[in-house]
Amino acid sequence: MKTANQDIKPVTTKINENGNIEIGGCDLTDLANKYGTPLYIFDEATIRAMAKSYKDAFKDYPKINMMFAAKAFMTKAICRIMQQEGFGLDLCSGGEIYTAKNAGFDMSNTLFNGNNKSFDELNFAIEAGVKTISVDNFFELALLNDIAKSHNKQVKILLRITPGIECHTHEYIQTGHLDSKFGFDLTQLDEAVELIIDEYKNLDFTGLHAHIGSQIFEKQVYYDEVGVIFKELKRIKDKYSITLTQVNLGGGLGIKYTKDDEPISVYDFAKTLIESIEKHSKEYEIEEPEIFIEPGRSMVGTSGVTIYTAGSSKKVPKGRKYQAVDGGMSDNARPSLYQAKYTVEIANKPEVKELAKVTIAGKHCESGDILAKDIMLPETEEGDIICFYSTGAYGYSMSSNYNRVLKPAAVLVNNGKSDIIINRLTYEQLCESDIIPDRLN
Repeated sequence: MKTANQDIKPVTTKINENGNIEIGGCDLTDLANKYGTPLYIFDEATIRAMAKSYKDAFKDYPKINMMFAAKAFMTKAICRIMQQEGFGLDLCSGGEIYTAKNAGFDMSNTLFNGNNKSFDELNFAIEAGVKTISVDNFFELALLNDIAKSHNKQVKILLRITPGIECHTHEYIQTGHLDSKFGFDLTQLDEAVELIIDEYKNLDFTGLHAHIGSQIFEKQVYYDEVGVIFKELKRIKDKYSITLTQVNLGGGLGIKYTKDDEPISVYDFAKTLIESIEKHSKEYEIEEPEIFIEPGRSMVGTSGVTIYTAGSSKKVPKGRKYQAVDGGMSDNARPSLYQAKYTVEIANKPEVKELAKVTIAGKHCESGDILAKDIMLPETEEGDIICFYSTGAYGYSMSSNYNRVLKPAAVLVNNGKSDIIINRLTYEQLCESDIIPDRLN
């Protein structure tokens, strides 16, 4: 069964009677006029469709916990939607914990993840009621135990391991291969377990956590990941008489950015995991554990588009045509960082058939600020509304104020209504943290 991550466009996308692109019942050119550009637009129906697909796909495995990977896109409105859909939150910073708490999220359904959690962040996580902490290294084990002891609490932990599985994604988003900054190497696992048994009495060791990467299209790597983890569950049980009851398998399911991308469906993902869990539980004679999964990109990526207004253009003699827009690498770092590719249309010219090659350039003082290179679009003109699809994950999350450019607003659309979920930054807000020392006066 096909799921929304296998489409490039949000589920509600259509061309309306005015000949413009419409999402969530809202004309993109109207949204540009109302809210300005650049503008992040999120289709609520697509987000909820993905949530329902995950729940339906795993309905035959009752011991499942869906944890939205908040790093993909974290706002108070998204927290509310995830809670309504029965999802927990996988958090990876103090700021994400604060946002969840501030949004009124049920903190008993949260997990704190990350490779260099600070004292303040771990302390805040305990005070905020974060349910489980995925411990990444020896330094954190000792630090967390001290903090838990100071609170007179036992803290539930998973140990994050590096399973040694390499998936075919960009090297920057591979996290499960052996040479990774994340997690305990399997050769270090026994030392960590023994420290917990012998010294760290304020840590309640309940399971293992692994994450093999992001934007994954393969099924086999997930099957193999389960096998590696379950082998360790069996070994720890036999060696230390510890029965671990929880396993976090991470997320990483890919989405369709261009016509060449072929992500698997949520149903294929679930079927692969469940088959591997059942097979390896029997093989290693262990009870099927409580499973956590952490979808992020696949939950929100397809739901989001970014629209820009076309500005100046330049035709290089015997070279490219560059069409500049009013945003760029500050609102979407992925093309510069990962050489990521996107599907692009002109929102006010979606049905024009005559196309020409153009490169979409950002406005920043940086030669590498190119959003899309050598793509085919209708002839671009100043004032056109240019729409980039599949920007819902890691667009706003990775945004910056480079060149002191203001971060865009974000709106949530549904059934013809649009609501601001992130206000556009103002110049006043941009400067409010700046301080001129007295000695400079």
